[in-house]
Amino acid sequence: MHSRYDSGAVAAPVADQTSHTRRLGGLVGTGGVAALAATTATTLAAALATAVGVDFEIPDGGATIPLAGFAVVTGFFSVVGVVIAVALLRWSARPARRFVWTAGSLTAISLVPPLLCGAAPATVAALLGLHLVPATVMITVLARGLRARTG
Repeated sequence: MHSRYDSGAVAAPVADQTSHTRRLGGLVGTGGVAALAATTATTLAAALATAVGVDFEIPDGGATIPLAGFAVVTGFFSVVGVVIAVALLRWSARPARRFVWTAGSLTAISLVPPLLCGAAPATVAALLGLHLVPATVMITVLARGLRARTG
């Protein structure tokens, strides 16, 4: 017998949805903390490079990359990494493995522009290092977070 208030809904899908939402939310939180750490580490490394004489002047147009520029770009691409990780957690059977391959490939591609910009060797070396600092932080933390959430 069904009462008129019985919707016939089953609680299991709601519990599964809540669990899934928590997994995604936890990864976003972990990624946010990692993005903050990566941005801070990159900005500090850029400040240190500037202190030892790297000028970060790009020959095309003569512009110098400001410290705030490193922070903004690192923060933006860190958030892109979190979005990729969340998408892979949602739609991939092997999110950690796919994330490491994807992020590693994107990092390798990101190393090309500093090599082609025509800047001084010290600037090129510093820019390469400043690509690897946040990549190391973000890939390590997000891959570990994906593994923890997928068993």
